[in-house]
Amino acid sequence: MFYSLLRPLLFRLEPETAHRVTFDAIEKAYRFGLIRRAAIACRSRNVMGLDFSNPVGMAAGLDKNGEHIDALAALGFGFIEIGTVTPRAQPGNPKPRLFRIPQARAIVNRMGFNNDGIDKLMANVRRANYRGILGINIGKNFDTPIEKAVDDYLTCLRKAYRYADYIAINISSPNTPSLRQLQNAEELDHLLHMLKLNQQKLSDEYGKYTPIAVKIAPDLDPQQIDSIAALLMKHRIDGVIATNTTISRAGIETLPYACESGGLSGGPLAKRATAVIRRLHGVLQGALPIIGVGGILCAADAVEKVEAGASLVQIYSGLIYRGPRLIREIAHALCASDAQHSSRAGSR
Repeated sequence: MFYSLLRPLLFRLEPETAHRVTFDAIEKAYRFGLIRRAAIACRSRNVMGLDFSNPVGMAAGLDKNGEHIDALAALGFGFIEIGTVTPRAQPGNPKPRLFRIPQARAIVNRMGFNNDGIDKLMANVRRANYRGILGINIGKNFDTPIEKAVDDYLTCLRKAYRYADYIAINISSPNTPSLRQLQNAEELDHLLHMLKLNQQKLSDEYGKYTPIAVKIAPDLDPQQIDSIAALLMKHRIDGVIATNTTISRAGIETLPYACESGGLSGGPLAKRATAVIRRLHGVLQGALPIIGVGGILCAADAVEKVEAGASLVQIYSGLIYRGPRLIREIAHALCASDAQHSSRAGSR
C-alpha cells in the first residue's frame, strides 16, 4: 500500500534518479529498523544443490554493486542475485539510458554493465550480514575483445567463487557490443569448458562447490535454444537462467520510448521468455534446473513460468511497477501450487 502511494512521485523523477532514491530510502528504512525481515511461510526447495527458503528471487541489475544486500533481503526474497559485475570498474553507456513505458508496464535499458568492479562488489559482499542464497552475476568489460572475453569471466569467477552461493554467467545482455556472440556454439563450447575446468579447481581449493548458471537471451530461435541446451548438458552446467531482456519491440512499436535502443523488460517480454523456458524444459528433461525471469508482474505470470518448466523465478520490472508486495504474492501462489501438486500426487 505504501509503495502504491509512493510510486506516482517516483515516476515523476528521471528513472535512474528514481532508482537511486528508492534504494537509498530502502537502505535507510532498514538501518533504522523500519523494515524487518519478512517471514514468508513456504516449503523450501533444493535447486542446484542449494536450499531456497522460497522460490522468488531478485534478478541481477537492480543492485549492481551489492551495496544493499541486507536491506533487500529484508523484503522477503528467497534469493538475491547481484551484478552484473566486470573485472574492472566501468561507467556504462551515456545517459539517458533507462526508460519507462508505463502503458505496457515495461522498461528499456541500455545501462551497459555500469559497475564499480569485482573487487568493490566483493568488499560489499563480505560486509553484508545476509546468510540466504546469494548469486553473483558476472560479465566482461565493454573494451575487452570478444576473443578475450573468457579471461574476464574467469577473473570474476575466481574472485567471487568463495563467497557466492551460485555464479551467473551473463552472455546475453544486448547492451555490451558482441556479447551475445558468446551464445554461438563454438564460442559457448569454449567458454563453458573453461568455466567448468576452473570451477573444479576452485572447488578443490576451497572445499566448496559453487554452482554455475548461464543466463541466455529471449531472442534465440528454437535451433539455437536446442544447441545451447545440448552444450549446457555436455559441460554439466548447474543451471540456466531464462531470460535476459529482449531487443524485440513487437506490440509496443508506437509507444513512447519504444524506439530507444537497449533491452526491453516487463510485460511485453512475458510470453517470449516463457516460450524459451518451455523449449529448454523440453530439451533438458530435468538434466539441469531453469530459473525463470521476464515479464513477471503478478502471481499468475510466475505460475506460468513454473508450469513451463522453471524451478525458481526472479523479478525485476515487476518490482518497479508493483513494489515489494509482489514478492509475497508470488511466493504464496507458488507455495500453494506446490501443496496442490503434492496433494494430488499423494492421492494417486
